[in-house]
Amino acid sequence: MRLALLLLPLVASVVADLVEEPELPLAEPCDEEKCQLPSCRCSSVSIPGGLQARDTPQFVLLTFDNAVDTINTATYRNLLYWRTNSNQCKAGATFFINHEYSDYTLINELYNQGYEIGLKSISHQTPQDYWRDADYETLMAEFADQKKMMAHFANIPESAITGMRSPFLQMAGNETYKVLASAGLTYDSSWSTIAYTDPGLWPYTLDYESIQDCVTAPCPTASVPGAWVVPMIAWFDLLNIPCAMASSCFAPPDYEDEEAWFKFMVTNFERHYLSNRAPFGLFFNEWFIRAYPPVQRAFVRFLDLINELNDTFMVSAKDVLEWVRDPIPIDEYRKKPCKTVQEAACRSTLCGPLSASHTELVYYMSQCNQCPSVYPWVGNPYGL
Repeated sequence: MRLALLLLPLVASVVADLVEEPELPLAEPCDEEKCQLPSCRCSSVSIPGGLQARDTPQFVLLTFDNAVDTINTATYRNLLYWRTNSNQCKAGATFFINHEYSDYTLINELYNQGYEIGLKSISHQTPQDYWRDADYETLMAEFADQKKMMAHFANIPESAITGMRSPFLQMAGNETYKVLASAGLTYDSSWSTIAYTDPGLWPYTLDYESIQDCVTAPCPTASVPGAWVVPMIAWFDLLNIPCAMASSCFAPPDYEDEEAWFKFMVTNFERHYLSNRAPFGLFFNEWFIRAYPPVQRAFVRFLDLINELNDTFMVSAKDVLEWVRDPIPIDEYRKKPCKTVQEAACRSTLCGPLSASHTELVYYMSQCNQCPSVYPWVGNPYGL
């Protein structure tokens, strides 16, 4: 009897190890009476607040992905820093940044310029299957720890980091949004749609079942209250084939034809502008713009165009969600005071050579804090 009592804790421990973590509840069809702004929105092409299209601001969501370095920051300074919308407020953008080779002093600069800083993971490693099959612990180490890392080395408020995008736009289904909630993030912008483009799908929460098509499986099926989806509404190329990012289109215009690229951007923009005015995504990698000067000139012309339109506003993903939660007509939106940013100080320090746990290479790292002992990486975000 005594032996049996002694064994009970061991048996209980083994049984506990065999019990899997309970799954999130399966999302049910959306109940529009219960799902109300500002905290909940059904997945829908309907305009928030029941506004008419003519009264709805057309938001242009410009995002750039991957590491921030001296080369691409020179492009950002040249193309973006001086831009304003027609209401004379600074034009916005969102940067989804991965850690490796990023210059944190320049991330600090982007933040101080008023741009949104988002997460793209610490490692951004291949193959794509790594992200598809990633479990909760892996994604927490990649994204939740990156949020801490970004705040620490770029010396920006952790509370200012609210969005993420998965590498290769590869989600891990429900695990992605479990991590989003646990890490104190507000939204993910990895989920592309080719079925809801005309009219386009507006941002929504995952309190209830999503109607969005699953282009890159697995997609979330669970209820994750308050977690926002900012859909990546596809463009259509010259063969009418959808593409999530302009650089990935199968049949784009000739890269040496500026006029064709300008018309390509305008045509895809008008699909939103002349319909339900769902946010229009300009999802780019800086290298693509820099590699093809005619594309860059077309890009500049397009930005010039939208910055001059009285009903169109180039903003960050965070700004889009702020409006969706509290939708107001164009006239009211134009009268809102321009946002200001409390500048985050940065004592620029170049660190290195730093050894790394994942490679035999050594790294140099520009950042705004004390130098780490080793190169920060997954499982060791502060480089201790």
